[in-house]
Amino acid sequence: MTKLLFRKLSLDIIYFFIAASLSITLIIWVIQAVNFLDIVSEDGHSLRVYFLYSILSLPKIFSRILIFVFFISCFYIINKYEENNEILVFWTNGIKKISVINFVLKLSILFIIMQLFLSLYLVPLTQNLSRIYLKNSNVDFLPSLITEKKFINVFKNLTIFTDSYDQNGNIKKIYINEKIDNNSSKIIVAESGKIQKIEDKFLIKLFNGSIINSNENNFYNMNFKETEYDLSNFSTKTVTIQKVQQEKTLKLFNCVYDFYIKQKKNNKVCPRKINSITEEIYKRVVIPFYILILSLISSSLLIKPKSNKYFKYYKSFIFLTGFLFIIISQIGSKFVIQNLINDLLILFAPIIFVVIFYLTILFKTNFKLKYL
Repeated sequence: MTKLLFRKLSLDIIYFFIAASLSITLIIWVIQAVNFLDIVSEDGHSLRVYFLYSILSLPKIFSRILIFVFFISCFYIINKYEENNEILVFWTNGIKKISVINFVLKLSILFIIMQLFLSLYLVPLTQNLSRIYLKNSNVDFLPSLITEKKFINVFKNLTIFTDSYDQNGNIKKIYINEKIDNNSSKIIVAESGKIQKIEDKFLIKLFNGSIINSNENNFYNMNFKETEYDLSNFSTKTVTIQKVQQEKTLKLFNCVYDFYIKQKKNNKVCPRKINSITEEIYKRVVIPFYILILSLISSSLLIKPKSNKYFKYYKSFIFLTGFLFIIISQIGSKFVIQNLINDLLILFAPIIFVVIFYLTILFKTNFKLKYL
């Protein structure tokens, strides 16, 4: 009977967690997907690129809300058991409150493993894949982005201006400015042109114009009757360098190891400054363990019976305490100051909180487990 009761409790928490997390993830994803529409409307990528890029953001969203949804799930289910007097089934079968608290604590390990898998592996992988996919994709909506008498900056280091343009790709009086480097550039001016798509790549066929190459000291001018300008060599402005959130976890650990243990303060192999790396390591490794303390906080609803006249205030206190620890978990990375002792305290803070809170539960009952 005891196993059946604990199985039902765990399944109720897991089912509620799945329903709540999927709902919240989809809501956030839809809102975020609207913001990603700039990929199509301003940068000219296809809808296929847009959808795949958006879908790859789902693991990141789910990972961010997991700790919050876990606390809400435990709090809601345990409170529901209390309100509906379902919890009395546990007591009548000789199950102590401390046993239920310990069970919820053990159940939280499953969610910690899930969070660690997401933050250490899946999220960096999908974020990097989305960056690479966007980088290697074509600007499929380029013709629709070109507007008459307006400078177009879809590509990095490239500006296009047209005097007139129709939807068949025909252009009259076109100006192209390509920045080669900080000291040189190429300017192309043509009487007419036509945008063509060959093997999923765009090029502009130009007629009756001139090409001007300039650098610090020289100008080179060349006239032409017909030429082609290939746009496939340019990357869109949406592509950025690899962010620290997209780096592999092992690489970040190696950077931290070199900084703290080997005392290499200027490691050229590391992608970012050590403070951004330590913050990212904190988010991936430390935050998941705050799930332990949240499981204890939510299950401590069982300490006071529903008949207690202060139970309503006690329930609000537990709920606010849980939110406080969620906030602490999120801002903890700001206290990492590249001091080994301080950073170790930040690293082991979730475990310290668990020990203190568990001892507090025992202290409240004068260490007499029969009251639990």
